[in-house]
Amino acid sequence: MNIPKIDHIGIMVKDLEAAKRTYSEGLGLKLAKEEINEAHGLKVAFFSCGEVMIEVIEPIGPGIAMDFVEQIGGGVHHVCFAVDDADAAFAEIKAGNILDSFMPAPVTGAAGSKVFFLSPETIHNAQIEFAQHA
Repeated sequence: MNIPKIDHIGIMVKDLEAAKRTYSEGLGLKLAKEEINEAHGLKVAFFSCGEVMIEVIEPIGPGIAMDFVEQIGGGVHHVCFAVDDADAAFAEIKAGNILDSFMPAPVTGAAGSKVFFLSPETIHNAQIEFAQHA
């Protein structure tokens, strides 16, 4: 598998509007794009930081993201690696005997990307995502 770079770092927050002010006015990062992902119950803002994006996420519906914010209060949630072909990367992970994914297949993520996460217990309890951009 070829991983050319870190694509983004995902940060969960309770209040996306407040976080947008913090990242833009406090840190001087440029808001690159924003969207609501109804399918996953998320409001998302991406900030440019060199070659790596900072994905700031507010859960707006029940699920894993909301559980994370309610239990932890927010914070760094995951690191995402860029891949050229999410399906091929997923197949390679599933064919190996070191890493695994809790997902049955890659799904559509933010900005139309194709994404999947590893099972945290197979990678030292880290939340690792892979993304192929549309």
